[in-house]
Amino acid sequence: MTSTKRIFLVHATPVAMAPIKESFARLWPEAELCNLLEDSLSRDLRSAGRLTDDLKQRFCTLARYARDAGADAVLFTCSAFGEAIELSRSELDIPVLKPNEAMIEEALDLGNKIAILATFEPSIGSMSEEFHVAATRRGVHVTIESVACPQALEALHQGDEALHDRLIAAAAGQIQGCDVLCFSQFSMTSAAAGAHASSGRSVLTTPDSAVMLLRRLLL
Repeated sequence: MTSTKRIFLVHATPVAMAPIKESFARLWPEAELCNLLEDSLSRDLRSAGRLTDDLKQRFCTLARYARDAGADAVLFTCSAFGEAIELSRSELDIPVLKPNEAMIEEALDLGNKIAILATFEPSIGSMSEEFHVAATRRGVHVTIESVACPQALEALHQGDEALHDRLIAAAAGQIQGCDVLCFSQFSMTSAAAGAHASSGRSVLTTPDSAVMLLRRLLL
């Protein structure tokens, strides 16, 4: 019988928590979930305008805390901090996952014209870089179109999920000529069906892909 795996989920915003919890409940209910919320990270990144050395070290501190608390793996759920997550990964001897990596591989399986839709605009740069790195590793070229819809995140923070989903669907409907549409935030998952309907494109979200990758790594 497989022993229960302890997964630490590290969040930079509270709105990322429900989507990943739902994915685990559906795809890997046996996992033991532990949540760390440090919501000053997103505010400080927005204020700094870049990923500072201080922010990177704070990620390493969170990852070490999770390991010391018995984590079998750590999943960061905010996509704007890729370089910081890479640094924390290099310091630990357990799996440390960026939120996007599994979804990115799925997207590249579907084509090389990628659209990124984000509600937290600072995530676009790091996610685009992750796509280019993954594409180079495969020996392919990608073109990336990005659209930001910060009003949707504001609506979600105010508790209006329906408006959040409608705004994302409207933004998705403006995207043309891509093979696949990728959501940049975990918190956007509820808008996937509407975005697919308005865009006519395949829509990928990060939580399900991340959960399945963790299962493969740990079981």
